[in-house]
Amino acid sequence: MKQLIETVEDLRIRGIGFRSLTESLDTTTAQGLLVFHLFSALAEFERGLIRERTRAGLAAARRVGRTGGRPRSLTEDDLEVARSLLANPDITVSQIADRLGVSPATLYRYIPSARTANVETEGDRG
Repeated sequence: MKQLIETVEDLRIRGIGFRSLTESLDTTTAQGLLVFHLFSALAEFERGLIRERTRAGLAAARRVGRTGGRPRSLTEDDLEVARSLLANPDITVSQIADRLGVSPATLYRYIPSARTANVETEGDRG
């Protein structure tokens, strides 16, 4: 909204009027400019209400134990399995990831040390 007001003001300075055909709004008149600013103030007010309601809804959800976002790909049990499999140099990260149903990148995200632990062992299989 701020950008729209700045654009209309820039046009006014350059001697160009803004006329909305759908709202019958003409900023070249005092009444039209007043209505334009009233609409912009109401739009900004509505944005603020939406923001407050959204934050209140998220806070209420957190209070009852809900969290937003995507569910985790791997459980703690999956991570324990992955860590024990990583201890075996004959099993690659890709094989572990396939077994857990995730990509190797996901496994690395959960266990960053998997990358360094298997660099030399996977490279030797070439």
